[in-house]
Amino acid sequence: MEELPSLPPVEPFRIKVVEAIHLLPAPEREAALRRAHFNLFNLSSDEIYIDLLTDSGTSAMSDRQWSALMLGDESYAGSRNFRRFEETVRGITGFPYLLPTHQGRAAENIFFSSMVKRGDIIPNNMHFDTTQEHVRRNGAVPMNAVVREAYDSRSEHPFKGNMDTALLEKILRDQKGKVPLVMMTLTNNTGGGQPASLENLREVSALCRKVGVPLYLDMCRWAENAYFIRTREAGMSEHSIREIGKEIFALADGATMSAKKDGLVNIGGFVATRDEKLFERMRELLIVYEGFPTYGGLARRDLEAMAVGLEEAMGLDYLEHRTAQVAYLGHLLETADIPFMHPPGGHGIYLDAGAFLPHLSRENLPGQTLSIELYREGGVRTVEIGGVMFGEGKDLRERLELVRLAIPRRVYTASHLSYVAETVKRVWERRASLRGCRMVSATESLRHFTAHFEPL
Repeated sequence: MEELPSLPPVEPFRIKVVEAIHLLPAPEREAALRRAHFNLFNLSSDEIYIDLLTDSGTSAMSDRQWSALMLGDESYAGSRNFRRFEETVRGITGFPYLLPTHQGRAAENIFFSSMVKRGDIIPNNMHFDTTQEHVRRNGAVPMNAVVREAYDSRSEHPFKGNMDTALLEKILRDQKGKVPLVMMTLTNNTGGGQPASLENLREVSALCRKVGVPLYLDMCRWAENAYFIRTREAGMSEHSIREIGKEIFALADGATMSAKKDGLVNIGGFVATRDEKLFERMRELLIVYEGFPTYGGLARRDLEAMAVGLEEAMGLDYLEHRTAQVAYLGHLLETADIPFMHPPGGHGIYLDAGAFLPHLSRENLPGQTLSIELYREGGVRTVEIGGVMFGEGKDLRERLELVRLAIPRRVYTASHLSYVAETVKRVWERRASLRGCRMVSATESLRHFTAHFEPL
């Protein structure tokens, strides 16, 4: 295992505004769990002490972003904030055509609705929940093609978000005419926030261009991925994040983005492309579902804040601290031999729930059980990424059973992370006593958001 920092990283910012948080007494936490039907999505925010449910839209905005909100030009069409946003995205990605959306899943909606038809096959390194659902709702089949190392939580492979290029080549050959696009998710959220290498992206791009299939990126954590390329890939240490980004985006035909991650905003996203005809089809759908193409479901001031956040997310000081926070939490857990996805990824620690609770079968939902216990023990909210979120699946490539501790950007300090680690350790010490849970009701799709559970 690569050496993890034993000292907490120093925050590259000063705190100017604070929000009070409160740890409910244990009986009240138990009552909250029961009211929520043991689904942490159903808890109220004031029932949470440390909220690691997601890093999406939970960032703290900077003083520059708050200032940008005051520059909102709320014109329905042709807002100057859109021009600033457009110039920023084009400057980072080089994609000439773009449409703002209220968040990433809205971008996925108009993108996949415009690109995919029934019977298509959509390869990805690993689809995340809403990406997979949008593929399915358009009648297509999502297919994960990540490298085998991604399924081994103990492997120290530095780029476990890489595409298995031999498998991708086979898919493109065997499913000729059925693959309208290939997608790469940066970083690989389903598999631990793990990055893809620039070398792998070049290989994937070359395969796609060889057969005339466009390559699109889910770029919501692209800056974190670029930072790992800079620190882990040979010959890249002197390149800036912007320079690495230009190389990444030059290999692709477009991207979707939830800017609630590496845009450092609480709401917002976009879809971008080099294909003018695709842009025109998507623009028509955007007007129907989101709004006019120069605001896309957002207040124009949000476009201004997003433009600032996209620039700030490329800062080395910020990225060094961001990834060091995750690694530091990993170090605290490593000292207790607690199993998690190695090496630490870009936006959170992913506990290996299957190894944490080896006495529970998948039918006993070890990931959901562990998430429930972390809240019960210390008021820490996390999320299961495994059998509940993605279903059982017969393919060994879908057998990860993880609990994600997603760290919001610029929100929590080292002492918060120490508290989280101690909470995990206390559950670890009594792990043999955990008996699992079962799902008592669920929707057909995206069931993890609303399902009800009960303890065994």
